[in-house]
Amino acid sequence: MERVSPWVAPWLVVVVLVAAATGRSARADPQVPCYFVFGDSLVDNGNNNDIASLARANYPPYGIDFPGGATGRFSNGLTTVDAISRLLGFDDYIPAYAGANNDQLLSGVNFASAAAGIRDETGQQLGQRISLGGQLQNYQAAVQQLVSILGDEDSAANHLSQCIFTVGMGSNDYLNNYFMPAVYSTSRQYTPEQYADVLVSQYTQQLRVLYNNGARKVALMGVGQVGCSPNELAQQSSDGVTCVARINGAIEIFNQKLVELVDQFNTLPGAHFTYINAYGIFQDILRSPGANGLTVLNKGCCGVGRNNGQVTCLPFQTPCANRNEYLFWDAFHPTEAANILVGRRAYSAADPSDVHPVDLQTLARL
Repeated sequence: MERVSPWVAPWLVVVVLVAAATGRSARADPQVPCYFVFGDSLVDNGNNNDIASLARANYPPYGIDFPGGATGRFSNGLTTVDAISRLLGFDDYIPAYAGANNDQLLSGVNFASAAAGIRDETGQQLGQRISLGGQLQNYQAAVQQLVSILGDEDSAANHLSQCIFTVGMGSNDYLNNYFMPAVYSTSRQYTPEQYADVLVSQYTQQLRVLYNNGARKVALMGVGQVGCSPNELAQQSSDGVTCVARINGAIEIFNQKLVELVDQFNTLPGAHFTYINAYGIFQDILRSPGANGLTVLNKGCCGVGRNNGQVTCLPFQTPCANRNEYLFWDAFHPTEAANILVGRRAYSAADPSDVHPVDLQTLARL
């Protein structure tokens, strides 16, 4: 064996100590082998780019602060799941299913589609979109590919059982369905309580498909305070500041049922489901925005009309310069700054009410 000359060893020790101190030690593997994402425009990263949809964000100034530019993310930069994937230790962001290859399937893909809902008709006025039902069909196709890649069903099942899945659905079932009475009849058919029951009943069946196809570590992202978005403030708030109570009230009913749903799924063999309280995290940010450097809470950084929320961010429109001070990027979607805050608290709960029963950091270890 070749001897190390004595003067090299102290130098190596210094390098190791510096690396440890700065956190730049040898690259560690991610905390889980794979991360799969289901959702809507809050986390879509390009699946809608090549379909006939008005719900697309593959043009500037979307992505103005993202290394890849306008990828289809509905933000100036990172989405919540981008922030989460970083915290889980992935080197690369989870790719959109639409353009993913077999190697990428092994470490997870993003099935999310802007305007998608739990209900198939949700968002139909915006054109094509991949509802949760469609996203699950794509996932089932991906599972079959994984079986082929890994050799057999047992290997695929073992692999998937270690992955984290985040599912964030429901926003559009309110925004682009229930609270759009000119287009949808649901608000005339159901009270908010009944509608939440109908949604959760369908969601339960859909999540059962996910479980039956190998998902074991599943985080349900609660619906945020849609009634505080610039679009709803522009349309329905008397002063453009006060959140729309009837919208937020309906969403709170739905979110409470998601907590019960998590408890129900956790009675299944091997299941580790959890709820991320996006509504409460958002509420906390609104309560003390200064603590996070946010100063503009009620209008989009990029948009048109009252609250920059009546028309969403237009192609090549000049956005605000101080994007890190804005809670909202456009009429509906948070800025990178806000997404990072939510992602951090989903990963490592800052308050016991942020999650039920565990945060993503803990879920990864289970």
